Amino acid sequence: MPETTLIAHTGREIGSSSTRRLRSEGKIPGVVYGHGSEPVSVAVVAREFQIAMSGEAGLNTLLQLDVDGKNLLTMARDIQHHPVRNVVTHVDFLIVNRDELISTEVTINLVGEAVEVAHGDGIVDQQLFTLHVKAKPTEIPPSVDIDISSLIIGGALHVSDIVIPAGVELETDPDATVVAGNPPRVQVATAAEEAADEEAAAAAAAEAPVEEA
Repeated sequence: MPETTLIAHTGREIGSSSTRRLRSEGKIPGVVYGHGSEPVSVAVVAREFQIAMSGEAGLNTLLQLDVDGKNLLTMARDIQHHPVRNVVTHVDFLIVNRDELISTEVTINLVGEAVEVAHGDGIVDQQLFTLHVKAKPTEIPPSVDIDISSLIIGGALHVSDIVIPAGVELETDPDATVVAGNPPRVQVATAAEEAADEEAAAAAAAEAPVEEA
């Protein structure tokens, strides 16, 4: 996995006014911690951080953080966003070791074409979008693929159908459904309406007065 170097400026003041000033300067406040080291308050240039995190690895991007001339291998964690403007307002940088196992999530991609589902006007319903895995930082895959070519209406593919790269441990339940082939919406709606009508008829029959012989 490629690594990106990011300069972290130390010595920032703590407090809401100082934080607002940093953000107005185009910087993101953050903290570096992990592996028993004392947390260090830092600030990174927002644009540089966004560029670094825009690669295919996403949140699992390895960041070589330059902290006062000392290079620390980190991963961005607990990224906070502004509720309205959706800009990053704070980020934690977790120090990691190349040889340790990290628990994280990776995106699940659907590949191939569910021909049988398409021919039956069915719906490909993806129910799981990320996979919990454990791996060394350099071996975390950017994403994993699941081939939906064999999917049929009424069928489903599960986590166990995903090919997991070597060196990666699966933490999600292998029996969890990733994607299902559902019947057409009209058919589903009709079945639901019929069930509702049957329930209404049964309720009406139960409430009807019983005639005496």
